[in-house]
Amino acid sequence: MKYSVQIVGVGGQGVLLASMVLGNAAMKAGHNVMMSEVHGMAQRGGSVRSTLRFGDDVYSPLEETGGADLIMSFEPVETVRAMSLGSRDSAVIMNLDPVLPGNVAAGFESYPDIDELVKEVRKENDHVITIEATKIAIEAGKAVAANAVMIGAVAAVKGFPLDRELLKEVLLETVPPKAKDLNAKAFGMGYEAMLKQ
Repeated sequence: MKYSVQIVGVGGQGVLLASMVLGNAAMKAGHNVMMSEVHGMAQRGGSVRSTLRFGDDVYSPLEETGGADLIMSFEPVETVRAMSLGSRDSAVIMNLDPVLPGNVAAGFESYPDIDELVKEVRKENDHVITIEATKIAIEAGKAVAANAVMIGAVAAVKGFPLDRELLKEVLLETVPPKAKDLNAKAFGMGYEAMLKQ
């Protein structure tokens, strides 16, 4: 068994925390685990990508183009950018809540229409599931828990080889003690949101 996840987003969204949780859960499940991270201009809201590969015969953190089993995307534009990392058969989780680049926030440029971005992604792949992770996190208590929502969503992906309770356990071991309740709630809400799709 081999499984490859591409986790994409922008700086500050928790991409690296999510990859750490998934990677540590895979290790606890007894898999060989390899990870690679690309940070870009992460501190300024730039692109961040983490590749996670786990399974029996995994010897490199790098994945060939189109080889991802799952694309976990924290940001709509980053989803479009990441589509070449998977194939038509890859599972795709697309967070619909945008992070506006500085030039958009300042009014110099406009952000693409979210519905158009979803259409573009669905032209490439029939397995796209959208989720409003930030909105769900706010309902759970704080927007910062959007990454816990996304990890909960991954637990509900058909064929994802890591157990939901293991993912939750590792998430709660990773976050600060004062954030455990918030993250547990956000994780559960992300999981339930996926089951309703």
